[in-house]
Amino acid sequence: MKKKVMSMFTDPNHLRVEDPGSLEGNTVFTYLDAFCREEHFERYLPDYADLDELKAHYQRGGLGDVKVKKFLNNVLQEELEPIRSRRKELQKDIPYIYEVLKKGSQEAERVAAETLDGVRNAMKINYFADEKLIQEQSEKFKG
Repeated sequence: MKKKVMSMFTDPNHLRVEDPGSLEGNTVFTYLDAFCREEHFERYLPDYADLDELKAHYQRGGLGDVKVKKFLNNVLQEELEPIRSRRKELQKDIPYIYEVLKKGSQEAERVAAETLDGVRNAMKINYFADEKLIQEQSEKFKG
């Protein structure tokens, strides 16, 4: 995760820390908008009160991409921790996982079949179950 975050696209014009940075199209800030919460600042970046303050500093210059990326990495690592923990628990019972997947697949197949039947009926192309159609075709081709 860290390697991916540290190689994220930011602002191609933000070459030096002193340069003003742009938030538009900046992937790091897009992820921070999605996952960052105020309590993350207390833990990982106490120099800032919130994301708006961090953004303002980045836009006026004086804040480097590496610092922002390290902060994002901490935010994402924290966000993923419960998922990783749950995965570790689940991987202890692989047969259970396969059973869940099997049941889910069966249910998806059932729903898909119902949907397809509904579409066939609505379009009047339910050839094999449409007795009226079969009778009409029989009459039509009697020779």
